[in-house]
Amino acid sequence: MVKFLKPNKAVIVLQGRFAGRKAVIIKSFDEGTRERPYGHCLVAGISKYPKKVIRKDSAKKTAKKSRVKAFVKLVNYNHIMPTRYTLDVDLKDVVSLDALQSRDKKVTACKETKAKLEERFKTGKNRWFFTKLRF
Repeated sequence: MVKFLKPNKAVIVLQGRFAGRKAVIIKSFDEGTRERPYGHCLVAGISKYPKKVIRKDSAKKTAKKSRVKAFVKLVNYNHIMPTRYTLDVDLKDVVSLDALQSRDKKVTACKETKAKLEERFKTGKNRWFFTKLRF
């Protein structure tokens, strides 16, 4: 079988708290692990999308509207839908499996992910990833 759930692939989360949110695969576990004996992957995504920025907004207002809130999570393959898009943001060094072990590490991983995603949003690339999914 062809492996298509690779790192940097943009996916949509279908189940749980972040259903309907876009995420990017960081690491995939096709065979599963001892704790999770099924195919799953580590994803980092957007829990709060940036708002629409218009020309007449001040710099302060533009900065506030450009904020992103991120999440980091392990998700079952059955609960994500792959898309045709990829996101070439290097999150592998920011988010790892041991970041999910304690609350402090997870919070710092989310903050670093937020910073990387905001930086990507401000460059104007990957516009589709930063738009809210309307359904």
